[in-house]
Amino acid sequence: MQIGQFKLNNRLIAAPMAGISDKPFRQLCLENGAALAVSEMLSSNPDVWKTPKSKHRLIHDDCGIKSVQIAGSDPTEMALAARVNVDSGAEIIDINMGCPAKKVNKKLAGSALLQHPKLVESILTEVVNAVEVPVTLKIRTGWDKDNRNCLEIAKIAEACGIKALSIHGRTKACLFNGEAEYDSIRLVKESVSIPIIANGDIINPIKAKAVLDLTGADAIMIGRAAQGKPWIFQEIQHYLDTGELLPKKTLSEIRSFVLPHIEAIHSFYGEEKGYRIARKHVAWYLADYTPDDQFRRSFNALETASAQLEALEVFFENHY
Repeated sequence: MQIGQFKLNNRLIAAPMAGISDKPFRQLCLENGAALAVSEMLSSNPDVWKTPKSKHRLIHDDCGIKSVQIAGSDPTEMALAARVNVDSGAEIIDINMGCPAKKVNKKLAGSALLQHPKLVESILTEVVNAVEVPVTLKIRTGWDKDNRNCLEIAKIAEACGIKALSIHGRTKACLFNGEAEYDSIRLVKESVSIPIIANGDIINPIKAKAVLDLTGADAIMIGRAAQGKPWIFQEIQHYLDTGELLPKKTLSEIRSFVLPHIEAIHSFYGEEKGYRIARKHVAWYLADYTPDDQFRRSFNALETASAQLEALEVFFENHY
């Protein structure tokens, strides 16, 4: 799998997820087998770049190849955002035309752009011409089931110099409901020469191999399935290499992921913001071990980093 001058060491990519794919999470995915971890979406609007949230998203000193996702609808602003991120260390610029969120779409960004192929072409052209690093694109299969145009957008992307295309196998209208349309991804793969990355419903190693086989994609992108399970990349790669499934992680093994991750979140964001962000990650990690939700409720009431770490230590000691 090649993106411009970058050769990935496998076919597994961690998806950009708003509010999740921060530096600590990306590093964890990379350490556990992802060849590339794309940063969470950054607005192209320069007015918001100085907010605390955007400042954290502009930190591009991770290990591995630094791929940064930008979103917006103005070609000039998007080109400027690309240059700013490259100046901050980005090595690949990814353009978001797949986000289905209302607050993004009402600004004609994300998947709303799929309704306007000419504007798509303008944005891609401006961004590709603005930077010397590879530019990639993420889309959905279309706006709704009556307006699937992923093939048209893919051909525009190829003509504009996009170096890889990720496709979530749903329309904007589908959100995350229903089953992913792998046949649409396969059609695009058979019709263009740029690398295609398949995304959607890839929840385990068996499904990962099936999607690669069904679509013929060059790589797959894992999003929600990595929440609370960043080792899924290791599991998938092992299965692709050997045809064997790795055993389920023990609680002792999960502890070795949770505590360093939560400490990294506290360190990255600072205590006041860090302990709030840590809550959702702990809920994902322990979802299978706290079915009555009692631990989650008590954990979410804690308001210091030290109290969170102490509660986690006690939890694991009591559940081995």
